[in-house]
Amino acid sequence: MLEDERKEGFKRKQIVDRVRWRIFISLLKQMPFRFINDHSGLPCVFLSEPGGSSAQVLLYGGQVISWKNEQGDELLFKSSKPTGKSPKSIKGGISICFPQLGTSGASEKQGSSRSKLWSLDNCPMHLVPTGSPSSVDLILKPTANDTIIWPCSFELRILISLSPGKLSIVPQVKNTDNRSLSFTFAVRNYLSVSDISEVRVEGLETLDYLDNLLHRERFTEQADALTFDGEVDRIYLETQTNIAIIDHEKKRTFVLRKDGLPDAGALEKPIILKPKEEWKGCQELSTVSSSYCSGQLDPQMILQWL
Repeated sequence: MLEDERKEGFKRKQIVDRVRWRIFISLLKQMPFRFINDHSGLPCVFLSEPGGSSAQVLLYGGQVISWKNEQGDELLFKSSKPTGKSPKSIKGGISICFPQLGTSGASEKQGSSRSKLWSLDNCPMHLVPTGSPSSVDLILKPTANDTIIWPCSFELRILISLSPGKLSIVPQVKNTDNRSLSFTFAVRNYLSVSDISEVRVEGLETLDYLDNLLHRERFTEQADALTFDGEVDRIYLETQTNIAIIDHEKKRTFVLRKDGLPDAGALEKPIILKPKEEWKGCQELSTVSSSYCSGQLDPQMILQWL
């Protein structure tokens, strides 16, 4: 009798294991992304959507290292040389600057979250998507060894979504400590453009900015549009919702839309969260084909198209 019960129990376990395995395989097929390794052999999430665009997100640093449009054109710049002390660090793409944005040194400028291995989030933000974007939820939590770098405990979540002509990044920070958490936050974008002399940025006129090349001295933008004839490293303050980056030679315009980020990031005044409080921001990059007449392009028309 006992032997029959053991056999029956074993059969039931086999059936349950088979059902669980089939459910697991089914869920994998439904996942909006797949894993690959980048050229350094690091784990990377590959996003794609039916229109043909794609993106790659490196788990080390939670960094977007590639974003291609429907024609397969790379929209982000990525250097072949590593940055900072870690050989895993990549200069370029889109990186997260948290909890502090420094003024010197590559790793300090990026923030210490840049040198950590992120995990897939088992409790995503459950945002209502527009259309059918491919997306991935990442999470970063400090470990016991991070108490020197991060004296407060927190949860940093990043939702990265891909849809035709658009790449969205939604960060969320939760203070899980019993004391206040102070931080700054920025999304650092390296965009692929043609000759820099053919690029102009609209939407920054009359704004104050901190010039990192002059020890963060404060100035006011006087030009109607930002153009480039040399090195520029600035933090623009209290920026508007939409900024247009116009590439005349490629006849392409990037439009950056943000929410919850008062500056070109949240940089001048730190965000302070009380215990259990949360903060959420959003950055949305989109591209539109653009042409111009007599070297001019009306950015307001671009913004109205979106």
